Amino acid sequence: MSERRRRNDLRQYDDLAAEWWRPDGAFAALHWLARARGALVPAPSRPDAALLDLGCGGGLLAPHVCGYRHVGVDLSASALAIAAAHGVEPVQADVTALPFEDATFDVVAAGEIFEHVEDLDGTVAEAARVLRPGGALVCDTINSTLFARVSLVTIGERIPGGPPPACHDPALFVDPKRLQTLCARRGIDLEVWGLRPSAREYVGFLLGRRRAVRMLRTRSVAGVYQGLGRKRPY
Repeated sequence: MSERRRRNDLRQYDDLAAEWWRPDGAFAALHWLARARGALVPAPSRPDAALLDLGCGGGLLAPHVCGYRHVGVDLSASALAIAAAHGVEPVQADVTALPFEDATFDVVAAGEIFEHVEDLDGTVAEAARVLRPGGALVCDTINSTLFARVSLVTIGERIPGGPPPACHDPALFVDPKRLQTLCARRGIDLEVWGLRPSAREYVGFLLGRRRAVRMLRTRSVAGVYQGLGRKRPY
């Protein structure tokens, strides 16, 4: 029997390393979110454009990124090795202390990472620092609401397509207004909206008839929400 992990324990990604690229496995929803995130990434505006993938995990964004040098940052060595096998340039580092010069990247993608960090302000500050003026911040995370705790932890961890058990610490869930304020302080104007899986396609997933489920925009940001921002020029 595997050791019981505390919530948000980084070692769980070593335990689940074989699950990263199983479309119906423990990280199924991360595949759906990666596709939705990739749809927000703008076309590269220059030949040497670079995209930084914060908390890249096993590199699930890779199939949805074209024309960029794709750099992935994560603390998990096992996840980075898998990401590298899918074309991501791996860098083992803390998202609050990125080993890059200012204004290095045309796009910073922060997919399902903000709700895993204890220093949200520092993470946003680093994302903004390495983003070029005019560059895009693409993100998705989880709101700090009772609805999110019930749907994504109490219930979600017990159903197919939900997060792995103990994956999240609800105390780290992120209020969207707080995230927008932190981004604005760092020169990024962030627009946010809600995301939910297509109900019909999710039923197909549960019945084993589908592997991919589209994430649809919603007005409500009570659960998972997505954001797109631009860094203001100097």
